[in-house]
Amino acid sequence: MNIFQILSELEKVDPEVYERFDSRRRVFKHISGLGKNLATAAVPLAFTAIFNKAYGQTSGAPSATDVLAFALKLEYLESYFYNAGLGAPGATATAAQTTFRNLFSATNLSSLDKIRNDEANHVKALVAALPANTVPVPATNIFDFTGGKGSNTGPFVGVFTAPAVFLAVAQSLEDTGVRAYKGGAPYLMSTTTAGRTILETALNIHSVEARHASRLRTMRRAGASNNTASAVAPTAGNNESDRSASPKSWVSFKDGGGASPTQTAGIYGAGTSPTYTPASITFPAEDNVTQGGVNLQTTLASFNFPASAFSEAFDEPLPVPTVLSIASTFTVTGNTFFG
Repeated sequence: MNIFQILSELEKVDPEVYERFDSRRRVFKHISGLGKNLATAAVPLAFTAIFNKAYGQTSGAPSATDVLAFALKLEYLESYFYNAGLGAPGATATAAQTTFRNLFSATNLSSLDKIRNDEANHVKALVAALPANTVPVPATNIFDFTGGKGSNTGPFVGVFTAPAVFLAVAQSLEDTGVRAYKGGAPYLMSTTTAGRTILETALNIHSVEARHASRLRTMRRAGASNNTASAVAPTAGNNESDRSASPKSWVSFKDGGGASPTQTAGIYGAGTSPTYTPASITFPAEDNVTQGGVNLQTTLASFNFPASAFSEAFDEPLPVPTVLSIASTFTVTGNTFFG
């Protein structure tokens, strides 16, 4: 079983294939070591289980249209968020937006504008991929990005005046998007050319969301006005159980509940499997260290990786209902955009 040849062929159609197994590649580059630690006959079985988790098809699940409509709603949420704070792409920023933009360093502002433009393009791409009016264009006033359900005095009050709050909400949205796309990918598997194109589009957006999340984390770690991204997460005064204000560039364990644990812990927790989900597909929390039925922390103990590495190496999927519940944090009371 030439595992590396299989991965090489997969990478030709899915450039992010390695990221599905190990976003940091620190575990996967020692894949030969995994083979040494498993009985030879068990290696194909272990890898089949891992592939099924990353790409597995399910039955009785949402259609591709359902999943893309769900993704479009999330993209509207993210796009409207950046537009409200920074100004829409191509539009003149309001006085309040201009004042807010000036609170970021030039480097960070450039990155935020890039992220904003990416999200606007994601909306355009998904609208083009779906039948007309599958998701009506939402009004801007259905969202309250303070999390106040319409009062504009929620836990994220100051989201468009205080850069630290803005970056905390941005990271939370992007982290949610990463897990949401991974959770929806199995339902987009198809044998048709059109179906594969849709899956490729979704996977490309997924990888962009992950890059957004990582860049935002460097901004939060180094500070909104700092032009130099913090290369290493500080440890003095910070411990691994609480990185809510100084995150690594990737999710570590459950990230201490995220930027505002009372509101954001669910982003990093386990998801409840919908009834249509086959038993083989699960939605563990981000601190999961078992992949394809193999406890990596135990199996790869001889490599002496830090305990955190085994959870950091994989992004876990979230099911649609869990994501919708998280996204509803930012809609006004009574609105049913997210169900």
